[in-house]
Amino acid sequence: MAAWDVESVATELLACEDERRDRVKFTDEWPELDVATGYEIQDLTLQRRLDRGEKLIGIKLGLTSRAKQQRMGVETPFVAWLTDAMILPAGDPVPQDKLIHPRIEPEIVFVMGERLEGPGVTAAQAMAAVDQVLGGAEVIDSRYKDFKFAAGDVIADNASSGAFVTGPVSVPPSALDLSTEAVLVEVGGQVVDSATGAAVQGHPGEALALAANDLAKRGHAIEPGWIVLTGGMTDAYFAPAGSSISLHFTNLGSVRIHGGE
Repeated sequence: MAAWDVESVATELLACEDERRDRVKFTDEWPELDVATGYEIQDLTLQRRLDRGEKLIGIKLGLTSRAKQQRMGVETPFVAWLTDAMILPAGDPVPQDKLIHPRIEPEIVFVMGERLEGPGVTAAQAMAAVDQVLGGAEVIDSRYKDFKFAAGDVIADNASSGAFVTGPVSVPPSALDLSTEAVLVEVGGQVVDSATGAAVQGHPGEALALAANDLAKRGHAIEPGWIVLTGGMTDAYFAPAGSSISLHFTNLGSVRIHGGE
């Protein structure tokens, strides 16, 4: 049995990502991999991404909806990093050559106008720091077999980061009620799911406040210009080669992603 630590897990996760291979969760062999240790690993993998030339451009939240928490058996949302290597240009197919088992989920996306630093940030304060709101999609991936993990595992794995794409419509947050902003998920031409922004912690602003307060515990703030993915509004849907997934928002336009060849 391997003797894991922060350094070796960070090395293995980045290797799995680079080599497109999955593995069993680390907590099977290292039960001490808790939430705090997971964040240590996540921060180390970020530093290694930056060292190889990637740029930090924002954050993402994972498991902000109760449905996703129950499905994954994880009780609390968590925060992870976005770099420029994760941007998927609109119209481009899912990068199957880079991802292991991609799934797509709809997100409400913020572009920050002001610095947001916890602790004690409220949803109202968080929304006041937002410049623009967009619809978007996250293409999640996991370095764990069958997307099975404990909280420490998935936090270490940068909250199943893969890629993300933003939609064509950008509006100031005052222009719409985000708790009632709805999305329809269409897979292969069939509507399979729907939700509103209320699925994300009651309001995406609550998720943003949670992120700011959580990051403050680790000595970080949310910076102006950063992109924030506030968390999946619905379940995530597999996006293999040949698939077609469309996300239709009430006011934020549509995002269409093809699985590629």
